[in-house]
Amino acid sequence: MRSLSCMVIAALCLAAPSMAAWGQSHYSVSPLPTLGGTFSSGNSIDDLGLVSGVSNFPGDTYGHAALWLNGSVHDLGTLGGLNSDIQWPVKSNTGVLAGIAQTGKPDPLGESWSCAGFFPAATGASSTCLGFVWTWGHMRALPTLGGNNGFAAGANDLGQVTGWAENAFHDPTCDTANSGQVLQFRPVIWGPGPNQVRELPLEAGDTSGAATAINDRGQAVGISGICDQAVGRYTARHAVLWQRGTVIDLGNLGGVAWHTPMAINLQGHVAGFSNVSASDGGTLHEHAFLWTPGSGMQDLGTLYPDDVHSQATGINARDQVVGLSCTAHFASCHAFLWQNGAMTDLNALMTGYDGLMAQALDINDEGVITGLAVDAASGKQVAFVARPVNGGSGYHSSARTIPDVAMPDAMRTQLLRRLKLDRASLVP
Repeated sequence: MRSLSCMVIAALCLAAPSMAAWGQSHYSVSPLPTLGGTFSSGNSIDDLGLVSGVSNFPGDTYGHAALWLNGSVHDLGTLGGLNSDIQWPVKSNTGVLAGIAQTGKPDPLGESWSCAGFFPAATGASSTCLGFVWTWGHMRALPTLGGNNGFAAGANDLGQVTGWAENAFHDPTCDTANSGQVLQFRPVIWGPGPNQVRELPLEAGDTSGAATAINDRGQAVGISGICDQAVGRYTARHAVLWQRGTVIDLGNLGGVAWHTPMAINLQGHVAGFSNVSASDGGTLHEHAFLWTPGSGMQDLGTLYPDDVHSQATGINARDQVVGLSCTAHFASCHAFLWQNGAMTDLNALMTGYDGLMAQALDINDEGVITGLAVDAASGKQVAFVARPVNGGSGYHSSARTIPDVAMPDAMRTQLLRRLKLDRASLVP
């Protein structure tokens, strides 16, 4: 860990961001090494180019939060259990990372909690799970609100971390029969002090919620709703913004559930996804959105006419938005880049790689993108970094044929597990 800390410090000192990367028309993509398994995902990239996410070990029965630095992968460990993960765009540029990790202690209520869907199925619910902060080689557990579990998502340069944590109240609005959730949970901000935790207000009448991202102005975004299943659906009855101690409803795209902000930039612009029709009820039928104070929530649509689902997962200071667009039942997904009012298949902008960019999960202020790709030769799901290439003014998206790479069934299963859905819970 000491050597890894030195490498991160070196990256902080040597990084010299250049705005010249913005607006380039094509990208050079590099797959990232794994910890030995067949699954890894780059879920966050800061302005220094540090990529973080998760990578499985051989056998794919457990995985750890991972940091990719100078082309090498580093295991960040756990809090005593089998699994850990950095799942949300963290966005701190000071070498601070935030995520989730199992503790090795059995859950006294048998809950699967929010973390379970982000870990391999064989060990995903094997113990309680807490949010963590990783700083300079040390992983530190974050406190709950009196319950057993927590979840850390985003962080800023001020030392604040967003997430959600259980309290001790047995909430009757929890979907105990289908999800195993028992305890109420509330959106929180941890820090900047090591033991500070502050609960955020909910919309009137709501009982549970989650804070997913925070910017350097202290603006946080997340969801507000009922306890439900501790992942989306009716817990996300409202997409919300917290600023100066108040909660603001961001609106929706027409549905009654699944309204989920994923990222916020320094201007206070928000990217996420929202159900598009009230008639769908709790069935997932979502489109990516971009919310701004002046324009409200804008539906970004889907990549292709046959696509049913789209989700925006990352945004940078230039309002470049990345995410994924998928056919029904998540049978096929393509990574997208949205900018200047248009959504483009990221696969059409790549050079030097024959795999499929299935999910674009974060983008930094230099326009560098990370996410999850399907390797053409092996079918493995691998983390990638896509860097803008200078001097590409003569390149056009039509110059590259989008690869015909089969989507692994494991990828679709994993997406459904993370949303606590089965195929019957999706629009046809």
